[in-house]
Amino acid sequence: MVLAELGGSISRALQQMSNATIIDEKVLNDCLNDITRALLQSDVQFKLVRDMQSNIKKIVNLDDLAAGHNKRRIIQQAVFNELCKILDPGKPSFTPKKGKTSVVMFVGLQGSGKTTTCTKYAYYHQKKGWKPALVCADTFRAGAFDQLKQNATKAKIPFYGSYMESDPVKIAVEGVERFKKENCDLIIVDTSGRHKQEAALFEEMRQVSEATKPDLVIFVMDSSIGQAAFDQAQAFKQSVAVGAVIVTKMDGHAKGGGALSAVAATKSPVIFIGTGEHMDEFEVFDVKPFVSRLLGMGDWSGFMDKIHEVVPMDQQPELLQKLSEGNFTLRIMYEQFQNILKMGPISQVFSMLPGFSAELMPKGREKESQAKIKRYMTMMDSMTNEELDSSNPKLMNESRMMRIARGSGRPVREVMEMMEEYKRLAKIWSKMKGLKIPKKGEMSALSRNMNAQHMSKVLPPQMLKQIGGMGGLQSLMKQMGSAKDMMGMFGGGDK
Repeated sequence: MVLAELGGSISRALQQMSNATIIDEKVLNDCLNDITRALLQSDVQFKLVRDMQSNIKKIVNLDDLAAGHNKRRIIQQAVFNELCKILDPGKPSFTPKKGKTSVVMFVGLQGSGKTTTCTKYAYYHQKKGWKPALVCADTFRAGAFDQLKQNATKAKIPFYGSYMESDPVKIAVEGVERFKKENCDLIIVDTSGRHKQEAALFEEMRQVSEATKPDLVIFVMDSSIGQAAFDQAQAFKQSVAVGAVIVTKMDGHAKGGGALSAVAATKSPVIFIGTGEHMDEFEVFDVKPFVSRLLGMGDWSGFMDKIHEVVPMDQQPELLQKLSEGNFTLRIMYEQFQNILKMGPISQVFSMLPGFSAELMPKGREKESQAKIKRYMTMMDSMTNEELDSSNPKLMNESRMMRIARGSGRPVREVMEMMEEYKRLAKIWSKMKGLKIPKKGEMSALSRNMNAQHMSKVLPPQMLKQIGGMGGLQSLMKQMGSAKDMMGMFGGGDK
C-alpha cells in the first residue's frame, strides 16, 4: 500500500503507547511527537501538523477522563479523526452515472502521468460495467497519441486521435461527437501538458473545455512535489473548473502525504491515487478507509468489494460448500490462485486486512509472490483432470511429477515445492470442515459458527500475532459478524 513507511511509523507510535503500563502526560507526548515527526518527514505542512497535535491534546485531556475510560482507545480514535480531517476536503466530486453520457477532461503538467491515468480511469470503470472511450487531444507532445493508442488497445478500450490534425479543440469535439453516437457513457478527453504553468497551456485547456463542455475536469498531479501541490492545484482551479484530483506516483516517493494534505487544503476532492505503472495499480481514494489502512486497522468493506469483483455471486455459496466439506483439491487451489491474481497487487489486498501493515510485503517480494503463483498455475496446466480433482496427495508419485515438470518446462524440484504448498493449504482447509453454512438472512450465523477459537487454529501464528493474539481476533470476529458485506460474500446476506 502507498505511504507504507508513514503508516508504519504512526502504527509503531500508537503501539508503544498501547504497551505502556500507565498512560500519563509523558506517554501521550512521546506518542504525539513520534506521529508529528513521521508526518513532517512525509512533507505534510507544519501548520496542519501543529494544529493536529493541539486538537488531540484538547480532546484527550488525561486529567478530565474519569477512571474506567479506555484511554488508549480514546487516543487512537482522536489520531484517526484528526488524520481524516487533514485529508478530507469536505466536499464530494461529480460521479458519472452508468447509461448516461458523461464527458471527463483530464488536465495537468507534462510528466505527471496524465495519459496513463486516463487509461487506468477508463479501465477501472470498464470493469465496473461502464462503456468508456478515450480521446487524445494532446497534439503538443510527440508520441502522446501512440502512448494512448497502445494503452487503450491493451485494455480493449475504444480510442480516437489524429496524426495529421494539430488543433486539439477540433480533435476533442470530433472524438466526443463520435463516441456519443456510439453510445459510450464515459468519454475521457486527454489534453496537452507543459513543463511549467504557462498562459498558453491554460488558454488551450479553456478552449477544449468550452468546446466539449465536460461534466468533470480532473487534475492529474505528481505526488513527488509534496507541499507545492497546494499552489499547483490552486493555479489550475482558477483557470478551469477542476472538480477532482488524481494524485499519481504514490508508490515511489516519501512526499505523498504532503501532496494529499495540500490538495485537501484547496478543497479539491482526491478521487483516485496511482500506485504504480500497471493498469490495476490504481486505488479509489476514500478518506476513512485510507486512514484506517494507513494505521493497520484494515478496510473490510474494500476487501469485500474485491472479493465480489473476483468471485461471481453465483459461485460464492459453492465456494463455502467446498470449504465446509474440507476437501481441498489442486483444482480448488488453481481457482483460488486465479482469484488472488484478479484482485490486483497483493500488498493492496493485504493492507485491507486488520492487523496487517503494508511494510510486511515489500515491493520486490510482492512481484516474487505473484511470479511464484503464476509458475504454480503453469505446472497445474500440465496435470490431468484426475490429478486436479484428487484430494489424495499420495497420487502424485515421482513419475507423475517428472511428467508435469517436462510438460511445464520447470524443474522437478519446483513441482515438489508446489505439492508441499498444496499440502500446507489442504491442512488449513481441512480445519474448516464442519463449518455450518449460514442460510439467507442469518446475519449472526457466521460469527456463531466461525468463532475465534476455530479461526485461531486456521490462521498462521505470524498472522495471529499481527492481529493482536486471541483478543484482537475476537474483536475482529465481532466486526465480521456484524458486517452485512461479510455475509453477502457467503451468500447469506439479504439480496
